[in-house]
Amino acid sequence: MTHFFQKTARPLFAVLLAVFMAMGAVLPAPAQEKKASQTDGVDNTKMGAYRAIAQHAYLEFQKGDSAAAAQLARSLERVWDKGEDYGGDTALKKTHPDLFEQIDKAMDDFITPLMEYKTKAPDQARIKAAFNAYMEKLKLAD
Repeated sequence: MTHFFQKTARPLFAVLLAVFMAMGAVLPAPAQEKKASQTDGVDNTKMGAYRAIAQHAYLEFQKGDSAAAAQLARSLERVWDKGEDYGGDTALKKTHPDLFEQIDKAMDDFITPLMEYKTKAPDQARIKAAFNAYMEKLKLAD
């Protein structure tokens, strides 16, 4: 009987244990927050593209490349206006005008100092606070 146990039952037990451990690692815990899926690092949410452009603008600002940050900030503004201001029936301005105004103001607070870098050096703390506020407002529209 011992010989049978060593040759068959132990390896079988080890395989079953490994399968259960793998299932526990793969299955999400019920208390974990569900995150939005991503494609190439961009959230697949309504606000994901705006969030990605803003993150890149902020990253360039942190690196000290004010020209690149300004260019991305301007791109963010144009994409936002095209999609959510003049974007038709599904545009945020039509579906949730109050939320649109909140996000638009938060975006302006973030991008304006970046775009005015040639005339006035952007304040690090102000940009960081505006960026964080903008990110929070975008979450409301996802």
